[in-house]
Amino acid sequence: METLSLLQLALGGLSGILVGFVLGLVGGGGSILAVPLMLYLVGIDSPHVAIGTSALAVAANALSNLFVHARRGNVRWPCASVFALAGIAGAYLGSSLGKAVDGQRLLFMFALLMVVIGILMLRKRNAEGDASVRLSKGNMPALLGLGAFSGALSGFFGIGGGFLVVPGLMAATGMPMLAAIGSSLVAVSAFGLTTAINYAQSGLVNWPLAAAFVVAGSAGGIAGARASAALAEHRGVLNVAFALLIFMTAAYMLWQMP
Repeated sequence: METLSLLQLALGGLSGILVGFVLGLVGGGGSILAVPLMLYLVGIDSPHVAIGTSALAVAANALSNLFVHARRGNVRWPCASVFALAGIAGAYLGSSLGKAVDGQRLLFMFALLMVVIGILMLRKRNAEGDASVRLSKGNMPALLGLGAFSGALSGFFGIGGGFLVVPGLMAATGMPMLAAIGSSLVAVSAFGLTTAINYAQSGLVNWPLAAAFVVAGSAGGIAGARASAALAEHRGVLNVAFALLIFMTAAYMLWQMP
């Protein structure tokens, strides 16, 4: 396992602050920046270590946000649990496949995924839905299928997958946006932990970097949430700005390809 210098750990903390701030500011999609920051700012040599460490950091961040949403009553536990359980199997298979793929090829596909996420960030989302939705035989198949697919993609790339989980929950159950965001954190936490455990078994998680990222990220998340409340009326502008940041990061990653 690569040993990091104090400067690299400090840069890891700075990366955590940046990702936490973006997550608090614009919500889903922010964690996609974790892997590029670990590679190009912190200086992690192995793409697989960056992905494994990112998965752990994303899971920890999602868990902390889950507690907040649960207290506010934004989590539909039965639906979220079925989605997450189906996705755990997908995340394990996806992360196993990701470990077997060449690191540079994995980064190339990761950069393409960032472009897709950036495009999705530009789309307006409908916040309406059925707030009283319940788990039923009617929505169970969709929850299982979309959960497994989201988990597989999350595990393969070591990302939270919220950009897939939120619309997946809405499509499967018809729940409103706020409930989908809160409920998605159950799945994001489960997917991240499954992926991190799989990578850790192969020695592909840098624990000191993950700790620095998570601790600093919690502070960044608080600051981002406060900024989000203050800038709520400019949410559309924030999403466009973040999408442009994702596009530029993806372009840089592709430019760095050998």
